[in-house]
Amino acid sequence: MAEGGTIVTQAFTVPREKLRQELDPRSLPFDSTAELQPLDGIFGQKRAVQALAFGLSVKSPDYNIFVTGPTGTGRSTYTQKAVHQRAGHEAVPDDWCYVYNFEQPYEPIALRLPPGVGAALARDMEHLVEELQQRIPKVFESEDYQKSKERVIKQFQEKSNALIEKFRREASAAGFSLQRTPAGFMAFPTVEDRPLKPEEISRLDETSRQQLEANASAVENKMQELGRHLRALEKEAQEQVAQLDKGIGYYLVSLPLSDLKGRYREFPQVVEYLQAVQEDIVENLDDFRTANEQQNPLDFLFQRTKGEKITKYSVNLLVDNSKQRGAPVIIETNPTYYNLTGKIEYKGQLGLMMTDFSMIKAGALHRANGGYLVLFAEDILRQPAAWDALKKALKNQEVSIENMAESYGLIPTASIKPEPIRLKTKVILIGSPVIYNLLYHLDEDFSKLFKVKVDFSADMDRTPANIANYAAFIASHCRQAGLKHFSAPATAKLIDYSTRLAEDQGKLSASFNKMVEIICEADAWAQVDGAPQVEASHVVKALEEKEYRSNKLEERIRELIARGDILIDTRERVIGQVNGLSVIDLGDYQFGKPSRITARTYSGKEGVLNIERESRLSGRIHDKGVLILSGYLGGKYARNKPLALSATICFEQSYDGVEGDSASSAELYALLSSLAGVPLYQGIAVTGSVNQRGQIQPIGGVNRKIEGFFTVCKLQGFTGNQGVIIPRQNVKNLQLKDEVIEAAAAGKFHIYAIDNIEEGLEILTGLPAGEPDAAGNYPKGTFNYLVNKSLEEFAAQLRFHRPWSWLEEEQPAGIGTEGS
Repeated sequence: MAEGGTIVTQAFTVPREKLRQELDPRSLPFDSTAELQPLDGIFGQKRAVQALAFGLSVKSPDYNIFVTGPTGTGRSTYTQKAVHQRAGHEAVPDDWCYVYNFEQPYEPIALRLPPGVGAALARDMEHLVEELQQRIPKVFESEDYQKSKERVIKQFQEKSNALIEKFRREASAAGFSLQRTPAGFMAFPTVEDRPLKPEEISRLDETSRQQLEANASAVENKMQELGRHLRALEKEAQEQVAQLDKGIGYYLVSLPLSDLKGRYREFPQVVEYLQAVQEDIVENLDDFRTANEQQNPLDFLFQRTKGEKITKYSVNLLVDNSKQRGAPVIIETNPTYYNLTGKIEYKGQLGLMMTDFSMIKAGALHRANGGYLVLFAEDILRQPAAWDALKKALKNQEVSIENMAESYGLIPTASIKPEPIRLKTKVILIGSPVIYNLLYHLDEDFSKLFKVKVDFSADMDRTPANIANYAAFIASHCRQAGLKHFSAPATAKLIDYSTRLAEDQGKLSASFNKMVEIICEADAWAQVDGAPQVEASHVVKALEEKEYRSNKLEERIRELIARGDILIDTRERVIGQVNGLSVIDLGDYQFGKPSRITARTYSGKEGVLNIERESRLSGRIHDKGVLILSGYLGGKYARNKPLALSATICFEQSYDGVEGDSASSAELYALLSSLAGVPLYQGIAVTGSVNQRGQIQPIGGVNRKIEGFFTVCKLQGFTGNQGVIIPRQNVKNLQLKDEVIEAAAAGKFHIYAIDNIEEGLEILTGLPAGEPDAAGNYPKGTFNYLVNKSLEEFAAQLRFHRPWSWLEEEQPAGIGTEGS
C-alpha cells in the first residue's frame, strides 16, 4: 500500500512500452525522403478507390456518385484526379448549338453536331452573312439592276400615262378638265377651256344643269375606274420589281448556301435549317440592303436595327468541344441555379425585357454533357432551387433552360422556350457523411439518382506498406511544394504523430491536410535553423508551436487552477469526491481538463439526482449515464432489500453544460465513497463509462484527458502516486507525449487500466472491494461491506421515520389500510 491510500498493482499499471507506438527510424530504408520515389495516387483507401472506379465504369444513367468521408482525407483531390484520368481516355462529346426557328420564333432549335462541327457552322454562317451584306447592296446599287428596275417603272409610267390621257380626253369631251392633286385626280366643269364659276353654274337653266350633273357623274365613275386601273398597274409594277429582287436575291443566296448544304449534307437538321435560312433571306432582302432614310423620326423606337434583324441568321454555339481532349470534367464551385442549367439573358427595350436565341448561355450541365460534373454537396444545397434543378435534369435526362423568375411567374417578360437538350453526364457529389445521411433519409429521389457511395476512411492500418507509402507521400509533397526533405528520424516522428491523430496504436491517420500542415511548418523551422533537411527536432518544434498558438484557453484554465479559483485537489483523500476528466474541443485544438465531481448520500426514496440535469446543464447521454448508476446500485446492493437512498451528483464549477457518459464511472466512485464513508485519493483522476453490471467501457480523447490531468499534477507538484484510471480497452489508443511517458518511466505518474468498478475502487481507496458469499453478505473490512452497511442503515432509518411508506409500497395493488 502506497502513500495516499492507493494499492499500486502491476496488473493495473500500463507498462511504458504500451503508452505509445513508436517507429524506429532505423527500420526505415532511407536516410532522407529525397531518396524516395514520389507517391502515385492515394493509399490506405482501398474501399473508396474501388467504389469510385466502379461508379465511373457504370454507364447506366442513375449511377451517379456521392463521395463522402472526413474532410482532409484527400477525397476531393483524389476524386478529381481519378475522374480526369478516366475522362482523358474517353470520346470527345458533341457540340451543341441553338439556331433561330423560322416557323416558331420563340422556340429556338437545338442542333447536335460532332465536336468541332458546331464551331465550323457558326463560322460559316458568320461568313455567309458578311458576304451577303457586301454582295447584296452592291448588286442592288449596280447600273444593271437600276436599268432593269427603271424599265419596269417606265412601263408602268407609260401605261398609266396612256390611261390618264385617255381619261383626260373623255373628260374634256364631257366638258370637264383634270387636275392632279396629292390625293389623286380632281375633275371640274369648263367652258371655253376655263373653269365654270359657281355663280355661272347657278345661272344655268334646268336642262343645262341636269346635263352638267349627268356628265359630272359619268366623269366621276370613269375617274374611279381610272384609279382602280392605276392601282392595279402600280401593284403589277411592284410585283415585277419584287420578282426582280427575288430573282437576284435567290441567285445571290443560293450559290453560297448550296455550298454550305453540300458541306453539311451528312446532317439533315443542318440542311433543313440552311434551307429555311435561304428562304427567309430571299423574303427579307431589305435587311441586307443599304438602309433608306426614315420617313418618320419616331420609327427607330419601333423597328429593330439592321444588325438585330440579321442576328437570326447567326448560330449560338452553346457548347464548343472543338479543342476538347477526351470527355469534359467540369468542377462547378458555385452551383447556382443558372450556373447549373444555363440562363436566358435579357436587354431592356421600351420598358420591357426582351431576348432572343442568341442570348441563351450554357450551364455546367451543358458543358459536362458527355462527361463528368463534380459538385460539392454543401454548395449546391445552399443555392435556391439548384438541387431540384439538378434532380430534374438527371431524372429527365435533359436540360431545359428557363429563368427561375419566369418559371415562378415573378417577372412579366417576353421570353423564349429553347428546345431541351438531351443529357448524358455522370454527376459526382462530394460531401460529409452527415449530408449523405440526411439526403438518403429525407430525399426520396437521392437513393434513386446516386446509387454509388464512395466512403473515404478517417484512418488506415499501421502496416509496413502504409508506413512506406506515408514516407513516399512526405517525399512527394516536399518535391511539389519545394520544401526541404525529411530525415528518417523526422519521418518516424511525423508517422507517430499520424498515429496520435488516429488515436489508435494500430492505425495511421488519413487526415492528409493536417499532416501537410506539420510538413510545411517543420520545413519553416528547418529554414530558421539553416538545416539542410528537416530533422525530428523540427517536427517536435512545429507541433509545440502549433499547440502554443491555439492553447490560450488551456493556459488560462491552468492559471485559474494554480490560483485556486478552480478547485482541483491532487494530494488529499476526500469522501464523496473524485477528479473526472473531460475534453474541451475548440475546433482546431482539443485539450483535457479535470473537473471535481462530488456526491452526497442520505436516507430517502428519491434515488440519484443529477444536479446538472435539474439545472438543464446536461445532455441526454450524460443523463442516461446517471440513470445507469441507479441500476448498478439496485442490482449490486438491493437484491434482498429496498434501495432506501437519496443522492445528489454534481460537476462542481461547471456552468457551460455537460454531455457524454465518460464520467459515469467517476460519478459512481463518488457515490460509493459517500455511501461507504471511505475517502478517495484525489491524486488519481478517473475516466471511463460504466454499465449496469459495473463493467468499464471505453471512451474517446483518452490521450488529451491523461495529459490534461498530468499538467495539473505537474503544476501542483508530483507525489509519486498520482495518475489516471482508464478503461483497459483504451490502452490501444494511447499515444502520449514524451513528458508523460518519461514521468511514467520515472514512477512519478501512473496509468492504470481496469475492467470493472471494483478494480478502480481498490486503486482509489486502498481497500479490497470484497465479494459476497452465498447469502449475499460481504466480508468485513471490505469496501462493499461498508456500502452495504450504510444502505441497510438508511433502510432502517426510513422504516423508523416513515413506517407506512414501506407498507404502501410493498402492498399488492388494490390493498390498502383504512384511515390512511
